[in-house]
Amino acid sequence: MARTTSRVLRLLGLLQDRAHTGRELAERLGVTDRTLRNDVRRLRELGYPVHATRGAVGGYRLGRGTTMPPLLLDDDEAVAVAVAIGLAEDGSTGLTDITDHAGRALAKLEQILPKRLQRKVTALGTATDIGPATTGSREPDAPVPAALLTTLASAVRDGATVLVAIEDTETGSDTAEIEPYRLINWQRRWYLVAYSLRTHSWRAIPVARISRATPGERRFAARALPGEDPVAFVMRDIASTGWKVHARVTVLAPAETVIARINPAVGVVEPVDDRSCALLTGADALETIAIYLSMLMMDFRVDGPPELVDHLRTLARRYAEAVADVPEG
Repeated sequence: MARTTSRVLRLLGLLQDRAHTGRELAERLGVTDRTLRNDVRRLRELGYPVHATRGAVGGYRLGRGTTMPPLLLDDDEAVAVAVAIGLAEDGSTGLTDITDHAGRALAKLEQILPKRLQRKVTALGTATDIGPATTGSREPDAPVPAALLTTLASAVRDGATVLVAIEDTETGSDTAEIEPYRLINWQRRWYLVAYSLRTHSWRAIPVARISRATPGERRFAARALPGEDPVAFVMRDIASTGWKVHARVTVLAPAETVIARINPAVGVVEPVDDRSCALLTGADALETIAIYLSMLMMDFRVDGPPELVDHLRTLARRYAEAVADVPEG
């Protein structure tokens, strides 16, 4: 019975991959045509809709049924599904009505995952923080290989250094040894909070720019994270370095009021006092920043750069001249 069960499960795995001829399946399984037909019948009795076609090129394929039968997943597929479900459970999909279902599905999957796969899934889950939810436009997707994420997550879990090759459009490839601390998933992009052993500084590295990650053999003692909030550190780094142009603006309003209007994609707010705060923001052009500041509907003072100040003065002159001859009322 054990041999029959394992053979039927192997047959299911072959059919889930693609259609096969009867002869091909019999040869792969090492059985006769009669045994193959019996195994197909067993799958059908279990609820798997196995369709058969006759003729010289006929064979078997797995179709759609009216119920959801169990699935067979290989190692990489199981890890990918578990990771995706875990992200959905954290709310990164933006869908509020699937959280409970995702949690139950993940619990079922984790219950049967082999320990070697469970360690990968657990490592990624415990090493990842989810960035703040955003509305409106977002940055283009920057997909990364799952194997790269699991390598980095395992290093975070083990407190082990990693040798990474980071691609840069201007300087080319740069290799550095780092201490990885947290993975941040935000707007379908991944960032690694790490300490560079070469520059002795903290970095928020876009994982999409890491072309290679080689686990190191050295273990490190954990350092205090910058600001003790890795998500805020990544958001600040994006606002200060992730755009073509950047600006620092003092907004004459309480920080909490400005935060309520700021999309994390475009700025970080720091309190100055009870009535003002500093806004660190950026965009692909100074004109965009000028328009964005006008949409705040709050008084502000530009601290830099000088080019933005000049641009706002030009806009102010144009706006003033546009209404100079218009009577008030």
